[in-house]
Amino acid sequence: MNEPRLSNRAGLEAVVVELKRLRRAGTDAVYLGDETFRRIKALAAGAASGAADGGDPEPAPPARAPEPEGGSGSGAGSIPEPPNLDLPEGSKEERWNWLRERVLNCPVCTAHARVEQGKKVVFGVGNLDADILFCGEAPGADEEEQGEPFVGRAGQLLTKIIEAMGLARREVYIGNIMNWRPEMPNRASGNRPPTSEEMRFCLPYLIAQVAIVQPKVIVALGNTAVSGLLGHDPSRRMGAIRGTWLSFQGIPLLPTYHPSYLLRYANNRTKRQVWEDMLAVMDKVGLPISEKQRGFFR
Repeated sequence: MNEPRLSNRAGLEAVVVELKRLRRAGTDAVYLGDETFRRIKALAAGAASGAADGGDPEPAPPARAPEPEGGSGSGAGSIPEPPNLDLPEGSKEERWNWLRERVLNCPVCTAHARVEQGKKVVFGVGNLDADILFCGEAPGADEEEQGEPFVGRAGQLLTKIIEAMGLARREVYIGNIMNWRPEMPNRASGNRPPTSEEMRFCLPYLIAQVAIVQPKVIVALGNTAVSGLLGHDPSRRMGAIRGTWLSFQGIPLLPTYHPSYLLRYANNRTKRQVWEDMLAVMDKVGLPISEKQRGFFR
């Protein structure tokens, strides 16, 4: 039996209800892919014209934010307890290679990454002696294809930000809370934030990378990354905490907006805020700052 389909108006109302729930849960922004925007636009057009039920594209399921106690995304309830890691003795490279092999062959990671379908587990990359570690939330479509974090449009913007700081991408370390792209319910297209349960499982792998690299500063890209590192807090707002120095594993942690947020919503004011955060990072690690750099986005 076919599942009933929402009318245009009912579909829009469902989206509004979900967005209100996300706002109450403390989410400042939700990333929506181009396909999701196309479907919402079609819903709005149908609702405005009074189109008959079933005459519009099936609405994409709304993106869900991580929830305090495990969440309810695809795969929730099937995530075991986080792994106990004991890094071996050796050089940074030897320890990193051991950890990378462990992650790439982790049964939980490979199962959720759908390796059997040609997708890849995503592990951190960069300089093992980096002063700056950039931490995102989860891989997207480009990342699970290439097996490297931040290689899509958001990653290209992050690379430009790093270069504007006077560094090359290879001089920093880039990782994610998550090692796999969170599955969408019912094989829908798009991305969703990882649940607290998913991030809790993957966090020991990131902690181990931090222990190996020993950066002077961690930059948390987006509120979900902050939640993954510091725990869920429904009252936390990125607009309030960005640019504020926090701490993770005894290392200074600076939250800022995710590059995907800049791509979707940013104006010069928001770009300047992110750049001020990068200037603070540069100052913290002792990088020289030119007058030209200080004047960006003013």
